[in-house]
Amino acid sequence: MRSGHAETAITSVLSAGVGARDATGYTIRLATFRLEPSELGRAVLGIVTPRSAASATIVGLLSGRIAPAYGELRVLGHDMATQAGRAAVRRRVGIARPGGMVWPTTTVRKLVEHAARRSASPCADRTLLAAAILDRLALMPWAEVPLRAAPDLVARRARLAAACVHEPNLLIIDGLFDHLGVRDRAILAGVVTELERDMSVVAIERDADSLLLFCDQVIMLADGILLGRAAPPATVYEFSQVQPLDHAR
Repeated sequence: MRSGHAETAITSVLSAGVGARDATGYTIRLATFRLEPSELGRAVLGIVTPRSAASATIVGLLSGRIAPAYGELRVLGHDMATQAGRAAVRRRVGIARPGGMVWPTTTVRKLVEHAARRSASPCADRTLLAAAILDRLALMPWAEVPLRAAPDLVARRARLAAACVHEPNLLIIDGLFDHLGVRDRAILAGVVTELERDMSVVAIERDADSLLLFCDQVIMLADGILLGRAAPPATVYEFSQVQPLDHAR
């Protein structure tokens, strides 16, 4: 895989009072924030929210699956208010979640090889791409094990591998640390830290403890989902900064 942030030197995410809506009205409004590579070459943001609907909306906005209803949102240099911008971002984003339906016989390798079909390079060998990320995340010993039979921590690392096999510029983690013990959280955080060398990361979790293990900055979503048919006149979601721990990378 490539190394460094050459392709994400531009602002990774810029949100200026962005709102989204569904059939019931406006559902979320994001305060203004920026995410861009730090002096260490990383762009890593953690967002704390206990609301699954809010996290789903944030993932949809940042991955180009949902168009913002108002405000400015730029991801990897693309205007997410345009269809072309959203399409461009969808090819460059990987999403890692703990769940997802798989066939009982789907092995760790097959899961990752299937995800490799999203590679931006039409000539890419998905077998080689899968082998590279499996080796990088120390999953080779588990490659032929059905995902459903693998230990929970291995299955979560496999989800990360599947999200990153096509070499995205932005990795979105949604609830991957839920219900993990302290030791397993630390191990998984180490895996994410390894991936941070090659891509920007936005991680959404229910509490800050996991995020502080690997995020450069953590912001907290302090309010619930806004419901209403009129655009809110002021920021509904208030973000507060959580001080990162002084930890070694």
